[in-house]
Amino acid sequence: MPRCKGMRDLLPDDMAKFRHIEGVFRGCCLNRGYGEVRTPTLEYLHLFTATGTLTPGMLGRVYSFLDWDGWSGERVVLRPEGTIPAARLYLENLERGDITRLFYVENTFTFDETGKEDRERWQCGTELIGSDLPLADVELILLAAEVVEKLGLGAVEVKLSHAGLIKALLGELGLGPAEQAELWDQILEGNVKALGEIKARDAELQQALPLLLEVKGSSPGFVENIKVSLGKALPKLEPSLDNLSAIAELLSAMECHYQIDIASGRGFEYYTGVMLQFYSSGQMVGRGGRYDDLIPLVGGMPVPASGFALYMDKLMALLKLEEMTPEQRILVSSQGQGVKGLRACLEVARFLREAGYHTELELEPKAATDYRWILSLLEEGRFQLTDQATGKKSEVASAAEMLKVIGGEG
Repeated sequence: MPRCKGMRDLLPDDMAKFRHIEGVFRGCCLNRGYGEVRTPTLEYLHLFTATGTLTPGMLGRVYSFLDWDGWSGERVVLRPEGTIPAARLYLENLERGDITRLFYVENTFTFDETGKEDRERWQCGTELIGSDLPLADVELILLAAEVVEKLGLGAVEVKLSHAGLIKALLGELGLGPAEQAELWDQILEGNVKALGEIKARDAELQQALPLLLEVKGSSPGFVENIKVSLGKALPKLEPSLDNLSAIAELLSAMECHYQIDIASGRGFEYYTGVMLQFYSSGQMVGRGGRYDDLIPLVGGMPVPASGFALYMDKLMALLKLEEMTPEQRILVSSQGQGVKGLRACLEVARFLREAGYHTELELEPKAATDYRWILSLLEEGRFQLTDQATGKKSEVASAAEMLKVIGGEG
């Protein structure tokens, strides 16, 4: 019997990677004062339709059904993304006017008709609610970078765009939000007709687009040059450029590598400020940004907020199992032992686990290539430790001796 199309079984090696990523992410978040939350898998559909934050195309890809309650029922959905439920959780349980830092590891569900893409995805998400300072956005960027680096995937590459900048640009044309989103996608795809339409409506804007879309930079000075070039012609861009410059300045001070790439800002309608993309080994492993308008749309007072999500499947694909497997895995050989010998093996295995070592009992003869140490019972009270890395064998008569040998002191 096959699994459901688009769903994925996570095997032991997959779960080893999953838990390792989750552990690193949780540790980084907890150390920075973030509190862990979890939202329900089911949410009311109107939570997403009322906010208008999911595009019509996205709404057509959610798993929805009626949740009957007596004679009437609400339409509910499997959680399609993490931020809107987190905003609902905040309003329902945590709204108190001060800074709130939240994180979660959750799955999301979106329908894919082709069956080629996963319909269930896991993500490591954060939300920083209550601050509109550039420092808040930089805190999130540095947090994401720390997670990727602690996973051993090297320095993260950060791409910055700005939704405020894009909206100010397209707002000059007098278009509504949906029209702006459609036109922006056409512009990024190089649609000549779309570019011609802009030229016909606003010649200054048409001249500004190449500078914003084709030129990339990695310094606050890059943003200042754009301000000098476009500030007088398009003054509405200045607040967004100032914000982007402040973020770039802080990142430069922290020696965090970034690239300002306005053209990377697809899906901008969700955001109000900086937009983030995180890359490792050339693959996008996460994204995020500022969404100051979201919480009011969910039904709360105006509260600034920003966040990001790291994609578990992308990180798992990049993570090498051998690099995260504990070096000191121990196999306790119990072959040919009677009850007394088995008891000794069980007791020493328990002792080693309590000392923090990954320890398994050998239930049947097996290749021991995955273990650093093989522990064999010679006679009651005495064991032989074999170091698989060097081939060296050591006899030990006490737990203290055993730990010394494993720790490299014997």
